[in-house]
Amino acid sequence: MLSNMPQQQGSKEERQLCKLYKKLNKADRHSLLSFAEFLVSREATFSKNTQTTIPTTPLDIPRPKHESVIKAVRRLKKTYPMLNTDSMFDTISALMTSHIMEARPAATVIDELEALFTRHYEDFCNG
Repeated sequence: MLSNMPQQQGSKEERQLCKLYKKLNKADRHSLLSFAEFLVSREATFSKNTQTTIPTTPLDIPRPKHESVIKAVRRLKKTYPMLNTDSMFDTISALMTSHIMEARPAATVIDELEALFTRHYEDFCNG
């Protein structure tokens, strides 16, 4: 993984990220990787949505009983494909950070994410 990567390869930012990653404990490494996956999925979702017809009503994707915050964001993006999540990025990031750094319960953060997406959908409908 990252520990096998020679120090002089990659950009300055990549080397810095590797150094920081190595200093983290196992749980924090997992959180960092989860956040990176979220950022990548955000880009993939945007690319996919620009190539297809986007529904104007939310899709019926039920909330699983035990869901991670990352998976909830992915589910909500799929549920509300008509929304531009760029405008919600700061709030989504803050909620994810509160879950990771402040140990806020996933269910509470997911409830707030669902409310956020619902508000933005209502704004979308009201023009």
